[in-house]
Amino acid sequence: MAKIKKAFFCSNCGAQSPVWSGQCHSCNEWNTLNEEIIAKPTAQEEKKSVWKEPSSQKPLTAKRIDEIHTGKTERLITDDAELNRVLGGGVVLGSLILVGGQPGIGKSTLILQTSLALKEQVLYVSGEESEEQIKMRAQRVRPDESSCLILTDININNILKVAQKVQPALLVIDSIQTISSPFIESTPGSISQIRECTGELQRFAKETGIPVIIIGHITKDGSIAGPKLLEHIVDVVLQFEGDQNYIYRILRTLKNRFGSTDELGIYEMKATGMLPVDNPSEMLLSQSEELLSGSAVAATIEGLRPMLIETQALVSPSVYGTPQRSATGFDLRRMSMLLAVLEKRCGLAFGQSDVFLNIAGGIKISDPSIDLAVATSLISSLENEPVNRKMCFAGEVGLSGEIRSVSRIDQRIQEADRLGFEKIIVAKNNLKGLDISRYDIEIEGISKLDDLLRSVFT
Repeated sequence: MAKIKKAFFCSNCGAQSPVWSGQCHSCNEWNTLNEEIIAKPTAQEEKKSVWKEPSSQKPLTAKRIDEIHTGKTERLITDDAELNRVLGGGVVLGSLILVGGQPGIGKSTLILQTSLALKEQVLYVSGEESEEQIKMRAQRVRPDESSCLILTDININNILKVAQKVQPALLVIDSIQTISSPFIESTPGSISQIRECTGELQRFAKETGIPVIIIGHITKDGSIAGPKLLEHIVDVVLQFEGDQNYIYRILRTLKNRFGSTDELGIYEMKATGMLPVDNPSEMLLSQSEELLSGSAVAATIEGLRPMLIETQALVSPSVYGTPQRSATGFDLRRMSMLLAVLEKRCGLAFGQSDVFLNIAGGIKISDPSIDLAVATSLISSLENEPVNRKMCFAGEVGLSGEIRSVSRIDQRIQEADRLGFEKIIVAKNNLKGLDISRYDIEIEGISKLDDLLRSVFT
């Protein structure tokens, strides 16, 4: 009988160690090494022969790079325009796609409704739900008939055997943490199981040309669960994020070997599933007709898509000894920096006031061009003076109080012009080489925060 072999794997980076130690030798994290039972090493040819016929295996040959012919990348076009945008035009044949997100955010719903809408046959494998549960969700998100195939199994060899027999246009695994390999004796969801199953799926996708979508969980800090090696194996990594208290969801691209990593898709959570949002600016702007202080509109860009988002600020006298600082959807440290700049360069007293900042719609913004709108909303709330609702802002604020230029200013201006805004305030340096005459909107360039005070609040 073969001796049982054990090893210790880091839950953070996936590094293997023969003995336990308090600190991982690879990522230097503490108390992350967990013991797992590993099986006798098996040759990759033996594993591959489980799902692939030996007669269909091609001999390995090396080619000169000038002998390799490149052609147009073949893609599987889905009915979801937002998903096609994020993937760079559709699902590339033979690619391995990882979709991650927190529980209940809508990962399975999004992928299932995409699978049901495809005209080609899809094999949907679930290790978490029964066939009846999947059927109930399918009737909710797409009640009409579909040719999608459902398989409930957690053995990777059985799954690949069925996929090899059916030859679907797309294979979906929900989720990778529930799938296990018989060549590994550890439990499903362990580091070695995730690594082995993902490697098998990668070999299957590359050799058969069938694209594979893997749904994965995330850890408490928001990163993809499992070893970091998992993100290196796959071709595309998509992050599905959003606040469960809001109806909007964002699908971001963290890695894409076949397209840009700057794209993102926006969805609206409905009882019938995930609905793509074609015009997010109109949905993220306030519909109130009353002028209220502490509100300003920012012309920002998320990925390659221009959007106009409302920033809301509340500045009130503090009743406690230490003023409160809170920001939702915006970096709290950057808000503190903006408060310090406004107090130092403009003489505005925020030191004894509670400051609360919110990005409407529950969307997190990292674009520095939103600084000017945030500063405007803070000043508006402090002075209790409303800002014209037909005015928007785009500019980065420096530590000296200067307004720095931002990228792709023409797209921001076009979006504001399309939505009917009358004026946009940008950095003066952004006006260099810009043809203002081709826009109907008024464009004003400022160079420092003092110009903002004179232009908006006088």
